[in-house]
Amino acid sequence: MNYNGMRLEESGREQAEQLERIGREILTLCRDELYFSMRFMDVALSSFVYVMDPETEPFGTDGYRMYFHPGRLGGMYRENRILVNRAYLHMVLHCIFRHLTKQGMEERYWNLSCDIAAEHIIDGCNLRPVRYSRSLLRRETYRKLEKEEHVLNAEWIFRQLTEWNLSEKELSMLEEEFYVDDHRYWTDQTKNRPPDQEMERKWKEIDEKMETDLETFSKEAAEREGGFLRELKVANRERSDYREFLRKFSVFREEMKSDPDTFDYGFYSYGLSLYGNMPLIEPLETREVRKIEEFAVVIDTSMSCSGSLVRRFLEETYSALMENESYFRKVNIHIIQCDEKVQQDTKITDRDELIEYMEHFQLYGEGGTDFRPAFDYVDRLREEGEFTNLKGLIYFTDGYGIYPERMPSYRTAFVFLEEDYRDADVPAWAIRLVISEESLREHAAV
Repeated sequence: MNYNGMRLEESGREQAEQLERIGREILTLCRDELYFSMRFMDVALSSFVYVMDPETEPFGTDGYRMYFHPGRLGGMYRENRILVNRAYLHMVLHCIFRHLTKQGMEERYWNLSCDIAAEHIIDGCNLRPVRYSRSLLRRETYRKLEKEEHVLNAEWIFRQLTEWNLSEKELSMLEEEFYVDDHRYWTDQTKNRPPDQEMERKWKEIDEKMETDLETFSKEAAEREGGFLRELKVANRERSDYREFLRKFSVFREEMKSDPDTFDYGFYSYGLSLYGNMPLIEPLETREVRKIEEFAVVIDTSMSCSGSLVRRFLEETYSALMENESYFRKVNIHIIQCDEKVQQDTKITDRDELIEYMEHFQLYGEGGTDFRPAFDYVDRLREEGEFTNLKGLIYFTDGYGIYPERMPSYRTAFVFLEEDYRDADVPAWAIRLVISEESLREHAAV
């Protein structure tokens, strides 16, 4: 290479370094401006390394790095720095709600859903660093989504978009309206990104700290950003294994069956060798087992609960009960359907009755929602001697109803589907259990 060529290469390298330095300074300024308005997000805002990438359109993140296009970033900042502030916060929100690791859905709709969810939070922040006028299309989209009074997380938005039957033109308009960052880094493994589990753990720790801060030291910000806090609670809520939970409603009882766990083969063999055919000990003829014997399942059959989801919940309950060793030969399980009043009660006493019920399952009701009649009904069954050792009551619902004021004498659990529930009014004495639709779909009986 001649001297002029070397000079040109050195000049190009210096120019690239200068562009990268300027880009990092711009992103640092945006981070600081956001921090002064959202102090509870200090760790989240500072969790990135800034990297220049000419292929980015115009920003992107993999959960560890924030990539930027050198020319596009500078031009956008000169045009309106609020747009860069919003983009920075937009990418942070993708990480906070773990949009990057929740794959497996139709990519185009999932990307759009994540962008809408992030932009909805930003547009709801009445803060100077991100305040920006909303287009008619954006306002109309929010209006349609907010009509259901549901927390607008990406999963729920995804379900709504797929039900809207959007034309190609409508879908493209929404993508153009809500596009902010490049999602290629979510699945691009060429950047040596750590495993998804590690990133999930990292951002979960950040989220939990942020949630605690909002509920304690930053109460004023929590009141101002109430929607953000609600979505953060949903994102951080532990999803539960429903089958494992059913075991909490089981009881100890003796069965006529040998217990190998308490039998010592050493003494048994020693007795045979010493006395010929006389063992020193023999296995116990009974053992204590933990099985499901007596409880009530209440199904919310109001119009707000979908019949397909109710059926999947019952199929999961059925599948768990039909597993070997899961319940006694004779049980006393009442499956109660209730909206604003008890519509049906089916008593299950053995495996055959459970199979018969599932084969001819039918929903009754579709009125309003009131949880109290089901509790009154179960109390009446106990008074009449129908239940002698009621372990608990499991209520499958979306949470939209009137809860009883008085704590019952048996354990109670309200089971919610994670994408469609409201548990703000659940009494302190009740157990909240959140399960995913995916888990119901995976484990449901065929």
